[in-house]
Amino acid sequence: MIMTASATALIAEDEPLLAAALQAELARAWPALQVLAVLGDGQAALSQALLLQPDVLFFDIRMPGLSGLEAATELVDAWDSRQKPFPALVFVTAYEQYAVQAFEAQALDYLLKPVQPARLQKTVSKLQLALASRAQDATTSEASAGSDGASLEATVRQLRQLLASIDGPKPAPAMPLRHIAASVGATLRLVPVDEVVYFEAADKYVRVLTREREYLIRTPLKDLLPQLDASVFWQIHRGTVVNNRFIETMLRDEAGKAFVTLVGLPGRLAVSRLYVHLFRPM
Repeated sequence: MIMTASATALIAEDEPLLAAALQAELARAWPALQVLAVLGDGQAALSQALLLQPDVLFFDIRMPGLSGLEAATELVDAWDSRQKPFPALVFVTAYEQYAVQAFEAQALDYLLKPVQPARLQKTVSKLQLALASRAQDATTSEASAGSDGASLEATVRQLRQLLASIDGPKPAPAMPLRHIAASVGATLRLVPVDEVVYFEAADKYVRVLTREREYLIRTPLKDLLPQLDASVFWQIHRGTVVNNRFIETMLRDEAGKAFVTLVGLPGRLAVSRLYVHLFRPM
């Protein structure tokens, strides 16, 4: 054992037998680890991770509702690293080799299903080293604050690159979408895409906001996005795509969270940490 101090963990796995097997193997490989909760879906994992603030997260990649990757990206947005460092993150996956290579390239730890004791022991050793290093940094408040922020930013970078690796490059549409067909009562309205300020996922619909009015369409945002001109329409959050011609300012609040204000529309839109890099000065 590299360290014997106790640590806490949360497991998110939608297959009960696999979750129980992982918990049992962890008890053998790391007796001092306390598993605070075992959840079966991504949304529950997100809310409980924020509530319990564990030291380690084991997230299944594919879960109902939010996937493990989606839950992780939502968590980095909501996490306040001033209170506690972002948890060490381990993905549990049954993905094929191409995805495993993507995890390795981004230095994100992973476990293949079914979890093998020898592989889990390597992961445990890696986690123990990381937590020991974090505890050492915490001996001075200034070093701890800088390290916590850097650790969170490193995780954001890794997640962004991992998502790009797994999704693969998105080819530019041969002919970007020019109009959005939206029903207004019994009338079909063709809304010029150039007039759209932003798209926002909302339950089973996507809200289409122009400066004059709002429309609802049923096309999922993930299907709509590849049809848009990526040089004009920027994804700034998991459920938000903005026409950059209407972006007026990007600002941060006291907690460091980013927002954009839009020309001609009140309020502001949240910018995920994964997409803040879009606003770096040229």
